[in-house]
Amino acid sequence: MNKNMKRILFILITFHLSLITSFAQNPSWVKKAANAVFTLKTFGADGQLLASANGFFINENGEAVSPFTPFKNAQRAVVIDTQGKEWPVESIIGANDMYDVAKFQVTVKKPTTLTVAQTAATTGTTLWLLPYSAKKVPTCEQGTVSQAEQFQSAYTYYTLQMQADDQHSGCPVLNEAGEVIGMLQPAAGGQEPSAYAVGANFAADIKTTGLSFNDMALRSTQIAKAVPNNYDDAVLSLYVALSFMNANEYSEYINRFIAKFPNATDGYIYRARQSASEGNFDSADADMKQAVKVAEKKDDAHYQYAQMIYQKAILQDNQPYEPWSLERALEESKEAYAANPQPVYRQQQAQILYAQQKYAEACNIYLELTKSNLQAAEMYYAASQCKVQMDDKKSAVLLLDSAVNQFTKPYTRTVAPYLRVRAQLSMEIKRFQQAINDMNDLVALIPGNPELWAEKASYEIRVNLIDQALESAAECLRLNPEGSDGYLMSGIAQCQKGNKEEGLKNLQKAKELGNDQAQTFIDKFSK
Repeated sequence: MNKNMKRILFILITFHLSLITSFAQNPSWVKKAANAVFTLKTFGADGQLLASANGFFINENGEAVSPFTPFKNAQRAVVIDTQGKEWPVESIIGANDMYDVAKFQVTVKKPTTLTVAQTAATTGTTLWLLPYSAKKVPTCEQGTVSQAEQFQSAYTYYTLQMQADDQHSGCPVLNEAGEVIGMLQPAAGGQEPSAYAVGANFAADIKTTGLSFNDMALRSTQIAKAVPNNYDDAVLSLYVALSFMNANEYSEYINRFIAKFPNATDGYIYRARQSASEGNFDSADADMKQAVKVAEKKDDAHYQYAQMIYQKAILQDNQPYEPWSLERALEESKEAYAANPQPVYRQQQAQILYAQQKYAEACNIYLELTKSNLQAAEMYYAASQCKVQMDDKKSAVLLLDSAVNQFTKPYTRTVAPYLRVRAQLSMEIKRFQQAINDMNDLVALIPGNPELWAEKASYEIRVNLIDQALESAAECLRLNPEGSDGYLMSGIAQCQKGNKEEGLKNLQKAKELGNDQAQTFIDKFSK
């Protein structure tokens, strides 16, 4: 055998031995476990690649974990499995910026998964780094735990005696049984013969809650947010998400809620509200019918349906939609009451009747409800407003007396709205002393409100309590020297008292500050 043949034979034998040695280093579980590892790629709004990392699947539902950093400012993400197939990231479940961990949902059917170890590795334990490898069995890097530090009481952060670099970021680190212990985080620059790993159970335990939209980490990515698995959290998230999403994002989020909870009314109701706000009443009506159909509590679904129709009639009356009449709202409200006779449903009926200008019927219901568990003062107030519309202001004031009588002295601010309306109506029916007394109570309750002091001064002028009116106007000016009301009331009171020179100056000042009434009084007192 010549020298060249010997050399070739030596190379072949050496290569063969190196392959045997390489595969001998791999534990038996590597071939299957490798299919759970993938490459993650994220993209910006412009479609350009932002970042790459590795990750792995943790359950057959398509939930996966990886470093969080690639998701920052990303609008879209995909994973590429070991067969080269690309799968979209559907939503992000949660993230932790401090430990650089993300958990997310991938649109994939029954992926190969890794089992998360329930017991932490201890110092000296042998572990294997399982890298991503396309269409071939990877060679594991073996190492040991040099330090295991506990954090948040239930999780472990590992320092590993292991050679790894940035291309291994997010790869799983497994124990002898093939259970994933942690997610690799290489040492800076990959120069040291060591690396770090955050406990895999920490990543796996991340979940979405009703308040996840307040999380600064999640707000730093444009990837769709997952709907919580817990129903109560999911319902809360529907409300919270309104403050953080645009209309299209919110519409998609509601659709994901409905997909997860198809027999819950909340998703259909929220989607109906959004459709109604956009003037798409056919879609809103279809969703509300579905809400009634799937509802476990039929009364609440009918109530919500009635409320939506009622609000459309009040707030969007310029957008005609024949099926949604006030009469239809009343029918839905009566269905709610028939299913469960709650006072709040009767209150809704009274509101609808009021909107239909059926004031006597509405008033009777409100008076009936003063004996219910609803706040009696509010019911008396609502009944009084019906009487105002019926042009029976004396009865309206008597009902306001009943509203105020629900409170005991010394009054708190809760009574203020009732006192103010009673003062206004009392002036109209010439119950002047009652009006003045109510205004005195009001400014005592809310002394820092210049508008109330101006209103008080105007009442005092009307009953010729000029000195008191001057004091009230002066307090209004003290609280708001740049406002016109104080100058107007001071000017009128001074002119009434005979001091026209000063009075007209104050009226002129009120005019300069934009008061529309000032000129009328200037003309009156200049004669």
